[in-house]
Amino acid sequence: MLKGIGASPGIVLGKALVIENTQLAIERKTITDTEAEVAKLRNAVQVSKEELNKVKEKALLELGEQEAQIFESHLLVLEDPELIESAISNINNEKVNADFALNEIKEKFVTMFEAMDNEYMRERATDIKDVTNRILRHILGIKVVDLADLNEEVVLVAHDLTPSDTAIMDKKKVLGFLTDIGGRTSHTSIMSRTLEIAAVVGLTDATSKIKDGDFIVFNGNTGEVIINPDEETILQYYKLKSEFEEYKKELELLKGQLSITTDGKRVELVGNIGTPSDLEALIKNDAEGVGLYRTEFLYMDRNDFPSEEEQYQAYKSVLEGMNNKPIIIRTLDIGGDKKLDYLPMDEEMNPFLGYRAIRLCLDRKEIFVTQLRALYRASIHGKLKIMFPMISSLEELLQAKEVCEEVKEQLKSEGIDYSDDVEIGMMIEVPSAAIISDVLAKHVDFFSIGTNDLIQYTCAVDRMNQKISYLYNPFNPAVLRLIKMVIDNAHKENKLVGMCGEVAGDQLMIPILIGFGLDEFSMSPISILPARKLINSLSFEDMKKLSEEILSLENTEEIKAYVEKIFNK
Repeated sequence: MLKGIGASPGIVLGKALVIENTQLAIERKTITDTEAEVAKLRNAVQVSKEELNKVKEKALLELGEQEAQIFESHLLVLEDPELIESAISNINNEKVNADFALNEIKEKFVTMFEAMDNEYMRERATDIKDVTNRILRHILGIKVVDLADLNEEVVLVAHDLTPSDTAIMDKKKVLGFLTDIGGRTSHTSIMSRTLEIAAVVGLTDATSKIKDGDFIVFNGNTGEVIINPDEETILQYYKLKSEFEEYKKELELLKGQLSITTDGKRVELVGNIGTPSDLEALIKNDAEGVGLYRTEFLYMDRNDFPSEEEQYQAYKSVLEGMNNKPIIIRTLDIGGDKKLDYLPMDEEMNPFLGYRAIRLCLDRKEIFVTQLRALYRASIHGKLKIMFPMISSLEELLQAKEVCEEVKEQLKSEGIDYSDDVEIGMMIEVPSAAIISDVLAKHVDFFSIGTNDLIQYTCAVDRMNQKISYLYNPFNPAVLRLIKMVIDNAHKENKLVGMCGEVAGDQLMIPILIGFGLDEFSMSPISILPARKLINSLSFEDMKKLSEEILSLENTEEIKAYVEKIFNK
Protein backbone atom coordinates (compact mmCIF):
# COMPACT_ATOMS: atom_id res chain seq x y z
CA MET A 1 0.00 0.00 0.00
CA LEU A 2 1.15 3.55 -0.81
CA LYS A 3 -0.19 6.75 0.79
CA GLY A 4 -0.32 10.11 -0.94
CA ILE A 5 -2.46 13.23 -1.12
CA GLY A 6 -6.01 12.80 -2.40
CA ALA A 7 -6.09 15.41 -5.19
CA SER A 8 -9.34 14.60 -7.00
CA PRO A 9 -12.20 12.37 -5.71
CA GLY A 10 -13.06 8.97 -7.15
CA ILE A 11 -12.54 5.22 -6.69
CA VAL A 12 -10.43 3.59 -9.40
CA LEU A 13 -9.59 0.00 -10.34
CA GLY A 14 -7.44 -0.65 -13.39
CA LYS A 15 -4.19 -1.59 -15.09
CA ALA A 16 -1.15 0.67 -14.59
CA LEU A 17 0.64 2.43 -17.44
CA VAL A 18 3.91 3.78 -16.10
CA ILE A 19 5.27 6.80 -17.94
CA GLU A 20 8.98 6.39 -17.47
CA ASN A 21 10.80 9.50 -16.37
CA THR A 22 13.36 8.66 -19.06
CA GLN A 23 16.81 9.83 -18.12
CA LEU A 24 18.20 11.29 -21.33
CA ALA A 25 21.64 9.75 -21.83
CA ILE A 26 23.57 12.78 -23.05
CA GLU A 27 27.33 12.62 -23.54
CA ARG A 28 29.74 15.18 -24.93
CA LYS A 29 31.09 14.08 -28.30
CA THR A 30 33.54 15.85 -30.52
CA ILE A 31 32.15 16.08 -34.06
CA THR A 32 33.54 17.20 -37.38
CA ASP A 33 30.33 17.65 -39.40
CA THR A 34 28.83 20.65 -37.59
CA GLU A 35 26.35 21.29 -40.42
CA ALA A 36 24.80 17.83 -39.93
CA GLU A 37 24.42 18.44 -36.16
CA VAL A 38 22.84 21.87 -36.74
CA ALA A 39 20.44 20.28 -39.27
CA LYS A 40 19.61 17.55 -36.72
CA LEU A 41 18.79 20.22 -34.12
CA ARG A 42 16.71 22.34 -36.53
CA ASN A 43 14.77 19.26 -37.67
CA ALA A 44 14.03 18.26 -34.06
CA VAL A 45 12.84 21.82 -33.35
CA GLN A 46 10.56 21.75 -36.41
CA VAL A 47 9.03 18.36 -35.48
CA SER A 48 8.51 19.63 -31.90
CA LYS A 49 6.84 22.77 -33.25
CA GLU A 50 4.41 20.71 -35.36
CA GLU A 51 3.63 18.51 -32.34
CA LEU A 52 3.04 21.48 -30.05
CA ASN A 53 0.74 23.16 -32.57
CA LYS A 54 -1.36 19.96 -32.63
CA VAL A 55 -1.30 19.79 -28.82
CA LYS A 56 -2.37 23.46 -28.61
CA GLU A 57 -5.31 22.88 -30.98
CA LYS A 58 -6.41 19.80 -29.01
CA ALA A 59 -6.11 21.72 -25.72
CA LEU A 60 -8.15 24.61 -27.12
CA LEU A 61 -10.93 22.24 -28.18
CA GLU A 62 -11.03 20.08 -25.05
CA LEU A 63 -9.68 22.22 -22.19
CA GLY A 64 -10.26 25.82 -23.26
CA GLU A 65 -8.20 28.94 -23.79
CA GLN A 66 -6.36 29.03 -20.47
CA GLU A 67 -4.77 25.58 -20.88
CA ALA A 68 -4.07 26.19 -24.59
CA GLN A 69 -2.17 29.32 -23.52
CA ILE A 70 0.41 27.07 -21.82
CA PHE A 71 1.37 25.64 -25.22
CA GLU A 72 1.47 29.10 -26.75
CA SER A 73 4.19 29.88 -24.21
CA HIS A 74 5.92 26.56 -25.08
CA LEU A 75 5.92 27.60 -28.74
CA LEU A 76 7.41 30.95 -27.71
CA VAL A 77 10.25 29.04 -25.98
CA LEU A 78 10.89 27.23 -29.29
CA GLU A 79 11.03 30.59 -31.09
CA ASP A 80 13.42 32.08 -28.54
CA PRO A 81 16.67 32.85 -30.41
CA GLU A 82 18.64 32.86 -27.16
CA LEU A 83 17.80 29.19 -26.65
CA ILE A 84 18.12 27.64 -30.12
CA GLU A 85 20.72 30.02 -31.59
CA SER A 86 22.89 29.65 -28.48
CA ALA A 87 22.79 25.85 -28.94
CA ILE A 88 23.76 26.23 -32.63
CA SER A 89 26.57 28.55 -31.59
CA ASN A 90 27.79 25.85 -29.14
CA ILE A 91 27.77 23.23 -31.92
CA ASN A 92 29.80 25.46 -34.26
CA ASN A 93 32.25 26.91 -31.74
CA GLU A 94 32.85 23.90 -29.51
CA LYS A 95 32.42 21.21 -32.20
CA VAL A 96 30.01 19.26 -29.97
CA ASN A 97 26.95 17.08 -30.68
CA ALA A 98 23.51 18.73 -30.93
CA ASP A 99 21.98 17.07 -27.84
CA PHE A 100 24.93 18.06 -25.64
CA ALA A 101 24.90 21.65 -26.96
CA LEU A 102 21.16 22.09 -26.35
CA ASN A 103 21.27 20.41 -22.93
CA GLU A 104 24.00 22.81 -21.76
CA ILE A 105 21.89 25.82 -22.73
CA LYS A 106 18.81 24.23 -21.11
CA GLU A 107 20.64 23.73 -17.79
CA LYS A 108 21.82 27.36 -17.83
CA PHE A 109 18.29 28.70 -18.44
CA VAL A 110 16.64 26.37 -15.92
CA THR A 111 19.16 27.24 -13.18
CA MET A 112 18.61 30.95 -13.82
CA PHE A 113 14.79 30.74 -13.68
CA GLU A 114 14.67 28.37 -10.68
CA ALA A 115 16.83 30.80 -8.68
CA MET A 116 14.34 33.66 -9.13
CA ASP A 117 12.44 34.84 -6.06
CA ASN A 118 9.11 34.65 -7.88
CA GLU A 119 6.78 31.66 -8.13
CA TYR A 120 5.46 32.60 -11.58
CA MET A 121 8.99 32.95 -13.03
CA ARG A 122 10.12 29.71 -11.37
CA GLU A 123 7.27 27.96 -13.19
CA ARG A 124 8.84 29.11 -16.50
CA ALA A 125 11.73 26.71 -15.71
CA THR A 126 9.21 23.84 -16.03
CA ASP A 127 8.17 25.14 -19.48
CA ILE A 128 11.80 25.26 -20.63
CA LYS A 129 12.46 21.70 -19.37
CA ASP A 130 9.28 20.40 -21.02
CA VAL A 131 10.08 21.98 -24.40
CA THR A 132 13.81 21.21 -24.51
CA ASN A 133 13.29 17.59 -23.36
CA ARG A 134 10.83 17.18 -26.22
CA ILE A 135 13.50 18.40 -28.70
CA LEU A 136 16.18 16.23 -27.06
CA ARG A 137 14.03 13.10 -27.37
CA HIS A 138 13.67 13.76 -31.10
CA ILE A 139 17.42 14.32 -31.50
CA LEU A 140 18.16 11.08 -29.62
CA GLY A 141 15.38 9.12 -31.37
CA ILE A 142 13.70 8.13 -28.09
CA LYS A 143 10.16 6.81 -28.59
CA VAL A 144 7.69 7.99 -25.98
CA VAL A 145 4.24 6.65 -25.02
CA ASP A 146 1.62 8.29 -27.24
CA LEU A 147 -0.98 9.32 -24.67
CA ALA A 148 -3.27 10.55 -27.44
CA ASP A 149 -3.59 7.01 -28.83
CA LEU A 150 -4.16 4.64 -25.89
CA ASN A 151 -5.63 1.25 -26.85
CA GLU A 152 -7.08 0.35 -23.43
CA GLU A 153 -8.24 1.97 -20.19
CA VAL A 154 -5.30 2.69 -17.87
CA VAL A 155 -4.22 4.31 -14.62
CA LEU A 156 -1.43 6.73 -15.54
CA VAL A 157 1.57 6.54 -13.19
CA ALA A 158 4.25 9.22 -13.56
CA HIS A 159 6.87 11.16 -11.64
CA ASP A 160 4.75 14.17 -12.62
CA LEU A 161 2.41 14.96 -15.50
CA THR A 162 3.39 17.90 -17.68
CA PRO A 163 0.86 20.29 -19.23
CA SER A 164 1.60 18.55 -22.57
CA ASP A 165 0.70 15.15 -21.09
CA THR A 166 -2.68 16.27 -19.76
CA ALA A 167 -3.54 18.17 -22.97
CA ILE A 168 -2.89 15.36 -25.47
CA MET A 169 -4.05 12.31 -23.49
CA ASP A 170 -7.16 10.40 -24.51
CA LYS A 171 -9.34 11.31 -21.52
CA LYS A 172 -11.83 8.51 -22.25
CA LYS A 173 -9.10 5.90 -21.69
CA VAL A 174 -7.53 7.45 -18.57
CA LEU A 175 -9.11 6.11 -15.37
CA GLY A 176 -6.93 8.12 -12.98
CA PHE A 177 -3.55 9.74 -12.22
CA LEU A 178 -0.87 8.73 -9.70
CA THR A 179 2.26 10.88 -9.35
CA ASP A 180 5.40 10.83 -7.23
CA ILE A 181 5.34 14.57 -6.59
CA GLY A 182 2.77 17.36 -6.24
CA GLY A 183 0.34 18.84 -3.73
CA ARG A 184 -3.31 19.93 -3.87
CA THR A 185 -2.41 23.07 -5.84
CA SER A 186 0.00 21.46 -8.34
CA HIS A 187 -0.81 21.40 -12.08
CA THR A 188 -1.76 17.69 -11.98
CA SER A 189 -4.16 18.24 -9.06
CA ILE A 190 -5.85 21.25 -10.62
CA MET A 191 -6.17 19.54 -14.01
CA SER A 192 -7.50 16.30 -12.49
CA ARG A 193 -10.26 18.24 -10.73
CA THR A 194 -11.02 20.26 -13.88
CA LEU A 195 -11.24 17.05 -15.96
CA GLU A 196 -13.01 15.24 -13.09
CA ILE A 197 -10.46 12.40 -13.19
CA ALA A 198 -9.57 10.76 -9.85
CA ALA A 199 -5.99 11.42 -8.72
CA VAL A 200 -3.49 10.87 -5.92
CA VAL A 201 -0.30 12.95 -5.89
CA GLY A 202 2.79 13.20 -3.66
CA LEU A 203 3.28 9.41 -3.53
CA THR A 204 7.12 9.81 -3.56
CA ASP A 205 8.01 6.46 -5.14
CA ALA A 206 4.99 5.29 -7.16
CA THR A 207 7.03 5.01 -10.38
CA SER A 208 9.59 2.72 -8.73
CA LYS A 209 7.06 0.59 -6.79
CA ILE A 210 4.48 0.19 -9.62
CA LYS A 211 5.26 -1.76 -12.80
CA ASP A 212 3.53 -1.58 -16.18
CA GLY A 213 0.49 -3.87 -16.15
CA ASP A 214 0.17 -4.03 -12.33
CA PHE A 215 -3.45 -4.00 -11.18
CA ILE A 216 -4.07 -0.86 -9.13
CA VAL A 217 -6.91 0.22 -6.86
CA PHE A 218 -6.93 3.69 -5.34
CA ASN A 219 -9.10 6.18 -3.47
CA GLY A 220 -8.83 9.78 -4.71
CA ASN A 221 -10.52 11.01 -1.54
CA THR A 222 -8.14 9.46 1.02
CA GLY A 223 -4.94 9.15 -1.07
CA GLU A 224 -4.75 5.36 -0.49
CA VAL A 225 -3.19 3.29 -3.32
CA ILE A 226 -2.91 -0.54 -3.35
CA ILE A 227 -0.75 -2.47 -5.85
CA ASN A 228 -1.95 -5.92 -6.98
CA PRO A 229 -4.54 -6.27 -4.17
CA ASP A 230 -6.06 -9.57 -3.10
CA GLU A 231 -9.56 -10.64 -4.16
CA GLU A 232 -11.19 -9.41 -0.95
CA THR A 233 -9.69 -5.90 -1.34
CA ILE A 234 -10.79 -5.76 -4.99
CA LEU A 235 -14.35 -6.59 -3.95
CA GLN A 236 -14.20 -3.90 -1.24
CA TYR A 237 -13.08 -1.34 -3.84
CA TYR A 238 -15.82 -2.36 -6.28
CA LYS A 239 -18.26 -1.74 -3.42
CA LEU A 240 -16.67 1.66 -2.70
CA LYS A 241 -16.81 2.51 -6.41
CA SER A 242 -20.49 1.58 -6.53
CA GLU A 243 -21.19 3.72 -3.45
CA PHE A 244 -19.28 6.65 -5.00
CA GLU A 245 -21.28 6.34 -8.25
CA GLU A 246 -24.50 6.37 -6.20
CA TYR A 247 -23.22 9.45 -4.37
CA LYS A 248 -22.58 11.17 -7.73
CA LYS A 249 -26.13 10.30 -8.86
CA GLU A 250 -27.46 11.84 -5.65
CA LEU A 251 -25.44 14.98 -6.42
CA GLU A 252 -27.00 15.15 -9.90
CA LEU A 253 -30.44 15.32 -8.26
CA LEU A 254 -29.35 18.50 -6.47
CA LYS A 255 -29.03 20.41 -9.74
CA GLY A 256 -31.63 23.15 -9.92
CA GLN A 257 -32.23 23.04 -6.17
CA LEU A 258 -31.60 25.82 -3.68
CA SER A 259 -28.64 25.72 -1.31
CA ILE A 260 -30.62 25.95 1.92
CA THR A 261 -30.33 24.58 5.44
CA THR A 262 -33.00 22.37 7.01
CA ASP A 263 -34.37 25.41 8.91
CA GLY A 264 -34.50 27.74 5.91
CA LYS A 265 -31.18 29.65 5.86
CA ARG A 266 -30.40 30.27 2.16
CA VAL A 267 -26.84 30.69 0.86
CA GLU A 268 -25.38 31.04 -2.63
CA LEU A 269 -22.90 28.53 -4.08
CA VAL A 270 -20.84 30.15 -6.82
CA GLY A 271 -17.56 29.34 -8.57
CA ASN A 272 -14.03 30.62 -9.10
CA ILE A 273 -12.82 31.02 -12.70
CA GLY A 274 -9.71 32.27 -14.51
CA THR A 275 -10.97 32.52 -18.10
CA PRO A 276 -14.30 32.54 -19.98
CA SER A 277 -13.70 28.91 -21.03
CA ASP A 278 -14.00 27.85 -17.34
CA LEU A 279 -17.74 28.63 -17.43
CA GLU A 280 -18.56 25.22 -18.91
CA ALA A 281 -17.57 23.45 -15.69
CA LEU A 282 -19.53 25.95 -13.59
CA ILE A 283 -22.70 25.46 -15.65
CA LYS A 284 -22.25 21.67 -15.57
CA ASN A 285 -22.04 21.77 -11.77
CA ASP A 286 -25.01 24.15 -11.39
CA ALA A 287 -23.16 27.18 -9.97
CA GLU A 288 -25.42 30.04 -8.93
CA GLY A 289 -22.99 32.59 -10.35
CA VAL A 290 -19.29 33.51 -10.36
CA GLY A 291 -17.82 34.51 -7.01
CA LEU A 292 -14.36 35.28 -8.35
CA TYR A 293 -13.18 35.91 -11.90
CA ARG A 294 -9.38 36.27 -11.66
CA THR A 295 -8.68 38.75 -14.47
CA GLU A 296 -4.88 38.51 -14.20
CA PHE A 297 -4.90 35.46 -16.54
CA LEU A 298 -5.89 37.88 -19.33
CA TYR A 299 -2.59 39.70 -18.74
CA MET A 300 -0.26 36.69 -18.51
CA ASP A 301 1.78 34.80 -21.15
CA ARG A 302 1.76 37.67 -23.62
CA ASN A 303 3.99 40.54 -24.72
CA ASP A 304 1.81 43.54 -23.83
CA PHE A 305 -1.27 44.63 -21.87
CA PRO A 306 -4.62 43.40 -23.21
CA SER A 307 -6.51 46.22 -24.94
CA GLU A 308 -9.78 47.66 -23.65
CA GLU A 309 -11.63 45.91 -26.50
CA GLU A 310 -10.02 42.53 -25.76
CA GLN A 311 -10.95 42.81 -22.08
CA TYR A 312 -14.48 43.97 -22.94
CA GLN A 313 -15.03 40.87 -25.12
CA ALA A 314 -13.77 38.54 -22.35
CA TYR A 315 -15.97 40.13 -19.65
CA LYS A 316 -18.98 40.26 -22.00
CA SER A 317 -18.68 36.53 -22.81
CA VAL A 318 -18.68 35.63 -19.09
CA LEU A 319 -21.64 37.89 -18.29
CA GLU A 320 -23.67 36.54 -21.21
CA GLY A 321 -22.58 32.95 -20.57
CA MET A 322 -24.07 32.87 -17.05
CA ASN A 323 -27.56 34.05 -18.10
CA ASN A 324 -27.89 37.06 -15.81
CA LYS A 325 -26.54 35.26 -12.72
CA PRO A 326 -24.31 37.50 -10.55
CA ILE A 327 -20.68 37.71 -11.71
CA ILE A 328 -17.98 39.12 -9.41
CA ILE A 329 -14.99 40.26 -11.45
CA ARG A 330 -11.85 41.09 -9.48
CA THR A 331 -9.71 43.92 -10.81
CA LEU A 332 -6.08 43.20 -11.71
CA ASP A 333 -4.20 41.35 -8.96
CA ILE A 334 -0.62 41.36 -10.22
CA GLY A 335 2.46 41.35 -7.99
CA GLY A 336 3.60 39.02 -5.21
CA ASP A 337 4.09 35.72 -7.07
CA LYS A 338 2.44 36.96 -10.30
CA LYS A 339 4.55 39.24 -12.46
CA LEU A 340 4.31 40.36 -16.07
CA ASP A 341 7.36 40.20 -18.36
CA TYR A 342 6.32 43.47 -20.01
CA LEU A 343 5.75 45.34 -16.71
CA PRO A 344 9.17 45.99 -15.13
CA MET A 345 9.07 46.03 -11.33
CA ASP A 346 11.82 46.69 -8.82
CA GLU A 347 12.99 43.66 -6.86
CA GLU A 348 11.38 43.68 -3.39
CA MET A 349 12.45 42.06 -0.14
CA ASN A 350 8.83 41.07 0.58
CA PRO A 351 6.85 41.10 -2.71
CA PHE A 352 3.69 39.71 -1.03
CA LEU A 353 3.70 42.81 1.19
CA GLY A 354 4.74 45.13 -1.59
CA TYR A 355 3.76 46.84 -4.83
CA ARG A 356 0.84 44.72 -5.97
CA ALA A 357 -2.89 44.49 -6.72
CA ILE A 358 -4.83 47.71 -5.90
CA ARG A 359 -1.59 49.47 -4.90
CA LEU A 360 -0.19 48.98 -8.40
CA CYS A 361 -3.52 49.94 -10.04
CA LEU A 362 -3.85 53.19 -8.09
CA ASP A 363 -0.24 54.08 -8.92
CA ARG A 364 -0.47 53.06 -12.62
CA LYS A 365 -3.90 54.62 -13.11
CA GLU A 366 -3.89 54.18 -16.90
CA ILE A 367 -3.85 50.37 -16.47
CA PHE A 368 -6.73 50.58 -13.98
CA VAL A 369 -8.80 52.95 -16.13
CA THR A 370 -8.50 50.69 -19.20
CA GLN A 371 -9.78 47.70 -17.20
CA LEU A 372 -12.61 49.66 -15.56
CA ARG A 373 -13.74 51.06 -18.93
CA ALA A 374 -13.93 47.50 -20.32
CA LEU A 375 -15.82 46.32 -17.21
CA TYR A 376 -18.41 49.12 -17.27
CA ARG A 377 -18.92 48.70 -21.03
CA ALA A 378 -19.54 44.97 -20.46
CA SER A 379 -21.92 45.66 -17.54
CA ILE A 380 -24.94 46.03 -19.88
CA HIS A 381 -24.62 42.31 -20.78
CA GLY A 382 -25.37 40.83 -17.35
CA LYS A 383 -25.27 41.24 -13.58
CA LEU A 384 -21.75 42.60 -12.97
CA LYS A 385 -20.16 43.20 -9.58
CA ILE A 386 -16.66 44.76 -9.41
CA MET A 387 -14.29 43.75 -6.60
CA PHE A 388 -10.98 45.32 -5.52
CA PRO A 389 -8.16 43.07 -4.19
CA MET A 390 -5.68 43.75 -1.36
CA ILE A 391 -7.48 46.73 0.18
CA SER A 392 -5.78 47.50 3.50
CA SER A 393 -7.22 50.94 4.34
CA LEU A 394 -10.30 53.11 3.83
CA GLU A 395 -8.20 55.60 1.82
CA GLU A 396 -7.39 52.97 -0.84
CA LEU A 397 -11.02 51.92 -1.10
CA LEU A 398 -12.25 55.51 -1.55
CA GLN A 399 -9.55 56.23 -4.16
CA ALA A 400 -10.52 53.11 -6.14
CA LYS A 401 -14.20 54.08 -6.02
CA GLU A 402 -13.29 57.59 -7.18
CA VAL A 403 -11.58 56.14 -10.29
CA CYS A 404 -14.79 54.17 -11.00
CA GLU A 405 -16.78 57.43 -10.90
CA GLU A 406 -14.25 59.10 -13.26
CA VAL A 407 -14.57 56.20 -15.72
CA LYS A 408 -18.37 56.37 -15.64
CA GLU A 409 -18.19 60.12 -16.36
CA GLN A 410 -15.80 59.44 -19.29
CA LEU A 411 -18.14 56.85 -20.81
CA LYS A 412 -21.16 59.10 -20.29
CA SER A 413 -19.46 62.00 -22.09
CA GLU A 414 -18.54 59.67 -24.98
CA GLY A 415 -22.12 58.41 -25.26
CA ILE A 416 -21.13 54.83 -24.33
CA ASP A 417 -23.73 52.73 -22.49
CA TYR A 418 -23.07 51.18 -19.08
CA SER A 419 -25.24 49.84 -16.27
CA ASP A 420 -26.02 52.05 -13.27
CA ASP A 421 -26.60 48.90 -11.24
CA VAL A 422 -22.97 47.70 -10.79
CA GLU A 423 -22.22 46.76 -7.18
CA ILE A 424 -18.77 47.61 -5.79
CA GLY A 425 -17.09 45.29 -3.31
CA MET A 426 -13.68 44.44 -1.92
CA MET A 427 -11.70 41.45 -0.77
CA ILE A 428 -10.91 41.00 2.90
CA GLU A 429 -7.50 39.34 2.75
CA VAL A 430 -5.42 41.71 4.90
CA PRO A 431 -5.86 41.66 8.71
CA SER A 432 -6.04 45.48 8.83
CA ALA A 433 -9.10 45.35 6.54
CA ALA A 434 -10.74 42.70 8.73
CA ILE A 435 -10.15 44.79 11.87
CA ILE A 436 -11.72 47.95 10.35
CA SER A 437 -14.42 46.02 8.47
CA ASP A 438 -17.05 47.93 10.46
CA VAL A 439 -15.83 51.15 8.77
CA LEU A 440 -15.25 49.63 5.33
CA ALA A 441 -18.71 48.02 5.28
CA LYS A 442 -20.29 51.50 5.11
CA HIS A 443 -18.56 52.15 1.76
CA VAL A 444 -19.09 48.89 -0.20
CA ASP A 445 -21.98 46.74 -1.38
CA PHE A 446 -20.32 43.47 -0.38
CA PHE A 447 -17.22 41.79 1.05
CA SER A 448 -15.49 38.64 -0.21
CA ILE A 449 -13.09 36.98 2.22
CA GLY A 450 -9.93 35.70 0.50
CA THR A 451 -8.79 33.07 2.98
CA ASN A 452 -5.67 32.02 1.01
CA ASP A 453 -4.00 35.34 1.82
CA LEU A 454 -5.88 36.12 5.05
CA ILE A 455 -4.44 32.97 6.66
CA GLN A 456 -0.97 33.76 5.28
CA TYR A 457 -0.94 37.34 6.57
CA THR A 458 -2.68 36.64 9.90
CA CYS A 459 -0.35 33.76 10.82
CA ALA A 460 2.78 35.31 9.22
CA VAL A 461 3.35 32.10 7.26
CA ASP A 462 4.46 31.83 3.63
CA ARG A 463 1.98 29.32 2.18
CA MET A 464 4.59 28.17 -0.39
CA ASN A 465 7.12 27.25 2.33
CA GLN A 466 6.91 23.49 3.03
CA LYS A 467 8.92 23.74 6.28
CA ILE A 468 6.28 25.87 7.98
CA SER A 469 3.20 24.64 6.10
CA TYR A 470 1.82 23.15 9.35
CA LEU A 471 1.22 26.74 10.54
CA TYR A 472 -0.95 27.53 7.50
CA ASN A 473 -4.27 26.34 8.87
CA PRO A 474 -7.82 27.73 8.49
CA PHE A 475 -8.75 26.29 11.91
CA ASN A 476 -6.39 28.75 13.63
CA PRO A 477 -8.55 30.56 16.25
CA ALA A 478 -7.21 33.97 15.13
CA VAL A 479 -8.31 33.34 11.54
CA LEU A 480 -11.76 32.11 12.62
CA ARG A 481 -12.27 35.13 14.90
CA LEU A 482 -11.38 37.54 12.07
CA ILE A 483 -13.81 35.78 9.70
CA LYS A 484 -16.61 36.00 12.30
CA MET A 485 -15.83 39.67 12.96
CA VAL A 486 -15.99 40.53 9.23
CA ILE A 487 -19.33 38.75 8.78
CA ASP A 488 -20.85 40.41 11.85
CA ASN A 489 -19.64 43.89 10.85
CA ALA A 490 -20.99 43.53 7.32
CA HIS A 491 -24.37 42.26 8.52
CA LYS A 492 -24.72 45.28 10.87
CA GLU A 493 -24.68 47.40 7.69
CA ASN A 494 -26.97 44.93 5.84
CA LYS A 495 -24.14 43.99 3.46
CA LEU A 496 -23.55 40.49 2.08
CA VAL A 497 -20.34 38.54 2.72
CA GLY A 498 -18.88 35.89 0.44
CA MET A 499 -15.71 33.80 0.59
CA CYS A 500 -13.58 32.93 -2.41
CA GLY A 501 -10.57 31.16 -0.87
CA GLU A 502 -9.99 27.37 -0.88
CA VAL A 503 -11.63 27.17 2.56
CA ALA A 504 -15.09 27.94 1.06
CA GLY A 505 -15.24 24.43 -0.45
CA ASP A 506 -13.78 22.57 2.56
CA GLN A 507 -16.33 20.07 3.93
CA LEU A 508 -15.08 20.54 7.50
CA MET A 509 -15.11 24.35 7.32
CA ILE A 510 -18.54 24.72 5.67
CA PRO A 511 -20.54 23.93 8.88
CA ILE A 512 -18.51 26.54 10.81
CA LEU A 513 -19.01 29.16 8.08
CA ILE A 514 -22.75 28.44 7.95
CA GLY A 515 -22.86 29.01 11.72
CA PHE A 516 -20.95 32.29 11.31
CA GLY A 517 -23.65 33.43 8.86
CA LEU A 518 -21.60 33.48 5.61
CA ASP A 519 -23.91 34.39 2.70
CA GLU A 520 -21.96 33.16 -0.34
CA PHE A 521 -19.45 30.34 -0.89
CA SER A 522 -17.22 30.50 -4.00
CA MET A 523 -15.24 27.38 -4.90
CA SER A 524 -13.90 25.13 -7.67
CA PRO A 525 -16.75 23.75 -9.84
CA ILE A 526 -16.31 20.12 -8.71
CA SER A 527 -16.92 21.16 -5.06
CA ILE A 528 -20.30 22.88 -5.64
CA LEU A 529 -22.72 19.94 -5.55
CA PRO A 530 -21.00 18.18 -2.59
CA ALA A 531 -21.17 21.52 -0.72
CA ARG A 532 -24.92 21.85 -1.53
CA LYS A 533 -25.56 18.29 -0.30
CA LEU A 534 -23.83 19.07 2.99
CA ILE A 535 -25.52 22.47 3.48
CA ASN A 536 -28.97 20.99 2.77
CA SER A 537 -28.40 18.53 5.63
CA LEU A 538 -27.39 21.17 8.23
CA SER A 539 -29.47 23.17 10.68
CA PHE A 540 -28.48 26.84 10.80
CA GLU A 541 -29.41 27.11 14.49
CA ASP A 542 -27.32 24.02 15.34
CA MET A 543 -24.36 25.38 13.34
CA LYS A 544 -24.60 28.71 15.20
CA LYS A 545 -24.21 26.79 18.47
CA LEU A 546 -21.33 24.77 16.96
CA SER A 547 -19.58 27.99 15.90
CA GLU A 548 -19.98 29.51 19.37
CA GLU A 549 -18.41 26.37 20.88
CA ILE A 550 -15.53 26.54 18.40
CA LEU A 551 -14.75 30.20 19.18
CA SER A 552 -14.37 29.22 22.84
CA LEU A 553 -11.67 26.64 22.03
CA GLU A 554 -8.05 27.64 22.37
CA ASN A 555 -5.99 25.96 19.67
CA THR A 556 -6.03 24.81 16.05
CA GLU A 557 -5.84 21.05 16.63
CA GLU A 558 -8.55 21.15 19.29
CA ILE A 559 -10.93 22.97 16.91
CA LYS A 560 -10.25 20.64 13.99
CA ALA A 561 -10.63 17.50 16.14
CA TYR A 562 -13.91 18.84 17.55
CA VAL A 563 -15.44 19.31 14.06
CA GLU A 564 -14.06 15.97 12.80
CA LYS A 565 -15.67 14.16 15.73
CA ILE A 566 -19.09 15.74 15.10
CA PHE A 567 -19.07 15.03 11.35
CA ASN A 568 -17.21 11.67 11.54
CA LYS A 569 -14.57 12.81 9.05
